[in-house]
Amino acid sequence: MFKFMHKKHPVPAERLRHQKELFRYAKTAQHGFPSKPSALAYDPTLSLMAIGTKSGAINVYGQPGVEFYGQHKNVESAVRQIIFLPNQGRLVTHCDDNTLHLWEVNFRSGTSVLEEVNSTTMEGKLKTISTCCLEASGEHLLVGTEGGNIYLLNIASFSLTDNIIYQDVVMQNVPDDYKVTPGAVECVRQHPVFPDKILIGYNRGLMVVWDRKQLNAERTYVCNQSLETVCWSRDGAEFMSAHNDGSFIIWNARKLSKPDGPHAPYGPFPCKSMTRVSWVTTDSGDWVVFSGGMPRASYGDKHTVSVLKRDAQREEEKHVAFDFTSAVVDFVLLGGEGTESKEGPHTLLVLAEEELVAVDLSSEGWPTHQLPYLSSLHSSAITTASYVTDCSETAYRRLVAAGERQRQPASQKPWPITGGERVGEPCSSRDLLLTGHEDGSVCVWAAGDVSLRLIYRLTTSRLFSEEEDDRDRRERELDEEFPPLRSVGVFDPYSDDPRLAVKRVALCGDSAALVVAGTAGQIVVWRLAEEEKEGYKVQPVLVDLVSEQDSFAWKGHDRLPARPEPLTLPAGYQPSSVIQLHPPAAVSALSLQDSWGLLAAGTGHGFVLFDFIQNKPVMHKCTLNPHDYAASGESPMTRGKSLKKSLRESFRRLRKGRSQRAAGPRRASPSPAGGQTPTAATDSPAAPQHARRGLSPPVTVSDDDVRPVERSVEARSEDPAFSGMIRCLYLATSYLASGQPPMRTLWAGTNSGAIYVYAVHCAAGEKRNTTPVTWQPGKEFRLKHGAPVIDIRIVDAGGRSVCRAPADQAATGPHRVVIASEEQFKVFTLPTMRPYGKFKLTAVEGSRVRRIGYARFCASPTDDSAYTEWCLMCVTNQGDINVFTLPELRRQMHEESIRREDILGITSLVFTEHGEALYLASSSLYQRLALSSGVAVRPSCRLKLPEGARPAAGAAAPAAASAPATDESAAEAKQRTASGDSRPAAEASFSSGADTTVDSHRDFLSSSEKPVESAAAATSGAAGGGDGSGPSEPEVVEISTEEADRLLNGMRGLVNGVGGREERSVENYKEEKDGVKKSLEKSKETHISASEDEQNNVTAQREETERVLTTTESTSDSVTTRSKEEVRVVRTTRITAGTKVTEVTPPATTAAAAAATTAGTRQNGNGGGGKRRALTTGPSVTLAPSESDYNSMDGASVGATEAPLAHCEETETDL
Repeated sequence: MFKFMHKKHPVPAERLRHQKELFRYAKTAQHGFPSKPSALAYDPTLSLMAIGTKSGAINVYGQPGVEFYGQHKNVESAVRQIIFLPNQGRLVTHCDDNTLHLWEVNFRSGTSVLEEVNSTTMEGKLKTISTCCLEASGEHLLVGTEGGNIYLLNIASFSLTDNIIYQDVVMQNVPDDYKVTPGAVECVRQHPVFPDKILIGYNRGLMVVWDRKQLNAERTYVCNQSLETVCWSRDGAEFMSAHNDGSFIIWNARKLSKPDGPHAPYGPFPCKSMTRVSWVTTDSGDWVVFSGGMPRASYGDKHTVSVLKRDAQREEEKHVAFDFTSAVVDFVLLGGEGTESKEGPHTLLVLAEEELVAVDLSSEGWPTHQLPYLSSLHSSAITTASYVTDCSETAYRRLVAAGERQRQPASQKPWPITGGERVGEPCSSRDLLLTGHEDGSVCVWAAGDVSLRLIYRLTTSRLFSEEEDDRDRRERELDEEFPPLRSVGVFDPYSDDPRLAVKRVALCGDSAALVVAGTAGQIVVWRLAEEEKEGYKVQPVLVDLVSEQDSFAWKGHDRLPARPEPLTLPAGYQPSSVIQLHPPAAVSALSLQDSWGLLAAGTGHGFVLFDFIQNKPVMHKCTLNPHDYAASGESPMTRGKSLKKSLRESFRRLRKGRSQRAAGPRRASPSPAGGQTPTAATDSPAAPQHARRGLSPPVTVSDDDVRPVERSVEARSEDPAFSGMIRCLYLATSYLASGQPPMRTLWAGTNSGAIYVYAVHCAAGEKRNTTPVTWQPGKEFRLKHGAPVIDIRIVDAGGRSVCRAPADQAATGPHRVVIASEEQFKVFTLPTMRPYGKFKLTAVEGSRVRRIGYARFCASPTDDSAYTEWCLMCVTNQGDINVFTLPELRRQMHEESIRREDILGITSLVFTEHGEALYLASSSLYQRLALSSGVAVRPSCRLKLPEGARPAAGAAAPAAASAPATDESAAEAKQRTASGDSRPAAEASFSSGADTTVDSHRDFLSSSEKPVESAAAATSGAAGGGDGSGPSEPEVVEISTEEADRLLNGMRGLVNGVGGREERSVENYKEEKDGVKKSLEKSKETHISASEDEQNNVTAQREETERVLTTTESTSDSVTTRSKEEVRVVRTTRITAGTKVTEVTPPATTAAAAAATTAGTRQNGNGGGGKRRALTTGPSVTLAPSESDYNSMDGASVGATEAPLAHCEETETDL
């Protein structure tokens, strides 16, 4: 048993302090386009845009860099509609689960965040929400339902009012044909001039102008076609309706007259439904914008948004149908809002399923805007990615200039969405994200800021012969005169040839040289050019990797044929070398050293070192084993294997694995270092020759004895089809031979654990262009368990990569090579290859490494003298991210970041040298992670609201929850409270208001076991302190966050005698089984009142009473009926000015208390949560003689009591 007791050395305090300063995990920003968008909204006053998704996410965007993220609790419920409360920084969302949610942008810890503050659910099938419309005053939300009724939701309390527009009442003046089933409420629109009038549109084509003040139908309009949507003209004299036959009709709202229409823009043949329409009228004409309506037979597969600009006589001036490659979700018009405006719209914002497009309607030709964010990363599927940290200023400037020349004709107007403002200085790092795509294109993105901006787009397919480009073919089809289609957007997911897909990409941060490697073994070196080049002829250099294998026969796909005709290359990236590997397998590894003029590329058959200055290969090596049947040339893309052969190979591997497990793994002899590092043995016949050249002999690395607490990692049975695949290549200058200066080296790691090292010699100066590059073998060793080598990196004494270190510091201290396999990390000292340390990841945790990165962790991003460390980062197949120090390999961080089922996220993750990571949370969205506490790219912005823009009920609660009223210490506050003065220190010297008390009580959501006190005892206890000696310290009451928000927001308006009564049925249940009928009727009654005392302190009270009537009827022999009625006061809630609200963590509860809390939460429909709010008493900041003064207060005092059962009656009657 003592073998499991390992003495743990305590971590020094200084090391703990460094860990706290350097490492911190957080999800910071999102780059790209949200996955599966479902709703779009725009706030014209604050200039904000909101997008909701089918997974419940909601994002708000302003000017570039201003972003707010939110997520509904139900991730399976789609956001169907978003409604901004204009100029308040708040919005309401309608979700698929028939819920409404209220969100606010609040200021927290130096930045604004999006928070959900309230929610409500409409229960019942007839109350299924179909549409919502906000009143112009912003006080109520009109909620249309599938049952035909319209409910009013009070925004302040976020609860339904008693004012309901019933369908039966509306139907009184409607023709008989529509009185039976008019259908669901399709849309509701408020009159732009008379707010008491609303236009109600029903699904079957009925439209009613309803006067809410007179409670009658002013006018009724009937159409034979099903209704999709309606919209008012600017002056309210007319309205437009859109229908499912692709037509729209203009109706006169002031008098009964013949309607204008129907107009079918793409008729007379049957057309698709016109799903959305927007109508803006001006003095010079009008704008009609609609989605859909295309002819079914010829253009039924098109996704369009059409814009019609008409003159004052409504004659068509301009007509364009914008064609998208994905379905249109929604669109909004920017500009021309309000009845006072006389101008037309200036921007059309279209949200499609896969991209966002902004059309400039104020410029000639209606060009599109260049997106500063929400770019469509997946315009073609992403196949690989690479991150370049701190590109040189010269290279970055050249890249940006080339991108400006390449940019298609776009709008010169600034981005129209300008809401919010950034806090602090924007990030100025010149980081680049390179994404390779399925269609052979490479996109270069500016990734050093919150907004991911496209700099340059490179297309490699133009160098190879292929079929006609799909987009060119589509644009030629759109050249027809009618319909006037125009292709917009960049999303194009189709690729005619899968061989064009980019597998590896590398960019030199100093010179901006770019290397792109593809699926068919094609490698192209690109360089920036300032001028256009004509007559370029593609001449690939063929490199045969299996020339020494006589029996090899490639059975995979053919290579891409080069384009035969000369090409005209525009300014920007131009090819300098084209390499074609044979066999034409996918490139699995790539390394670039532009200062040397060399690149290394590897496939599943071997690797090549290529000189792109002289445009010829330096050396190549085949890594196939001639005894393996993998030499037949069958690659992973070959699909011609027979079933018999596949079964034979499977059983062969199975028998081989069993035999190896029976024999047991061989143990290696302990190393001189005490068994902590692997040993090296010379077993290569070429060792004497290498020794004569002055290089170290080849070594074989084996693992040490497995500790009892570790799982044994068995030797892998090599998969012949992949054993020779090159997993990593590395070019660096380091020490390879003892007693010699640093030299250029090439390192290659394979899928079977073999590592090859070569010395490379290049001439200097002008001789480099003519003198051939030479090479010689350096070292060769193999890992014992044959784990794939996924990364090799040489670091200096401080753990910094020698490729990133300055030239004068690269040779200081010993160099060490870090070899990372899928199972463990090992560090060797160069040039002797003496083991320095290792970390067994698979043996301890059972996970395998998938990605490796190296980063500089700094305690302060601005202080150059702050403590820094270079560390190794990795992500495993379990989705965990680990950080290790270099070269000691001590783990500093372990975070479960990505779900283990998310294969796309794990395989797409890339690390940055700033201590960050990016991974694809979906096919179109990168999620950014911060591992370092010093540097992190995250939205830091603020939303400034005008004075008095947001109602006090919605702003006071978050403001009180964010910070205390004063900056006094807790000890001073306690001392003053004990002396009877409970006012804040800031106003204790001049305020003369009376102290405010809170009823002492036990909340039914709290887990504490205090007894329930009566209201009278509660009041006396709070005021007198129990022993009659004077005021005591205020009691802290724990309630849920949702309950606190509901109380604070709902009770603010109930002052100065405002009161009411609400009664509604909650549940009706009937069941008949075995001759027994059971019925349950539950109703809830609420009484609300408010009062004012002599000191002008306002107190509002709400009393909730619940009635439950249970009836049981037996019809067996004699009819017996039992009824039981319970009437009890569920809660009495009082609110008085002066409460402070703070966030607290709930204490640990017993199992019984936790069960009671859960039951109470379920009973009252409150979700509960991890954090709860503590409501403590405090004095009135301002006396409240009027409702307006009360609404401007900073806090409120809340109390609640739970009364015993009022009465219980049970009767039994025998008939």
